[in-house]
Amino acid sequence: MAVSTFDTLRALAIASQALGFILILTLETLMGDAARPWQGWTLAAMVVAALWVALVRLYRRNRARKAMVRRLADHDDDVD
Repeated sequence: MAVSTFDTLRALAIASQALGFILILTLETLMGDAARPWQGWTLAAMVVAALWVALVRLYRRNRARKAMVRRLADHDDDVD
């Protein structure tokens, strides 16, 4: 099984945060003080995206850990 050096979740996290910050700055530039509520919603969406990425990463890590434990247990059963 080949190990990929490209981390899709990390790229997604970086892209979503960069897009959010660009949107916040653009809103401020175009709308001035009227942009405040939209900037708040954008920040909230950025936090939700970061939490989603963290949860997916945790899920994948736990799934891989359980698979490793199963493989080791199967290997131990084969050796005995």
